[in-house]
Amino acid sequence: MTTFRRPKGEVCVVPSLLAADPGALRRDLARIAAGGARWATLDVMDGDFVPNLSYGPAVLAALREGSGVMLDAHLMVRDPVKFAPLFAKAGADLVIFHLEACPRPRPLIAKLRSMKTAAGLAIKPGTPAERLLPFLPDIALALVMSVEPGFGGQRFMRAMLPKVRLLRSAMERARSRAWLAVDGGVDARTGALSAAAGADCLVAGSAVFRARDPVDAMRAIEQAARQAFDRRKTGGTHGR
Repeated sequence: MTTFRRPKGEVCVVPSLLAADPGALRRDLARIAAGGARWATLDVMDGDFVPNLSYGPAVLAALREGSGVMLDAHLMVRDPVKFAPLFAKAGADLVIFHLEACPRPRPLIAKLRSMKTAAGLAIKPGTPAERLLPFLPDIALALVMSVEPGFGGQRFMRAMLPKVRLLRSAMERARSRAWLAVDGGVDARTGALSAAAGADCLVAGSAVFRARDPVDAMRAIEQAARQAFDRRKTGGTHGR
């Protein structure tokens, strides 16, 4: 298992394998890893919490072997208490689950920690960011969905940027060492907007794997986001 790393004042682009070739996930993961990716995400859907089905823990376990990158499981499932330990056991460095599906998340966070797996919490577009605030000291990542979860290729919701700003301000006040992630419709333009608002983890699927050159696309998002994030730190922009 790759050790989960905490942010160090930089922006990380996390390719989502949901947009990769489903018949060649290992190949596509190896390609972006060779191009510099340090982290990838596996979107797990149960056909109930979201209207789609995707991967089980065996897929993550197979990708884990020899990948050399951090792998997280983003659980878009109705019963994360049941499924989170399965993905932790399969080798996930981080398991992200939704606050909407687990309104009392601390016992599950503790369970994941006991399995030496980092825990993250996600919220859908309709959930106020304030609901994440009590859990910021306990988690390794806070995730703002900038589309309705379930399908890739959707348009980024700019109305989610105030949530990112609110969470970044709260995390800075608390000196949190958690990542602040945005997931959905992320490309070079929207990635820069998200980073300017304070996001340091950008999950990008279609913009990476459906590009002519996924590595070039990943690097373009990272470059645009890094510039925006650095300007934010020096007071140059606030993601408006």
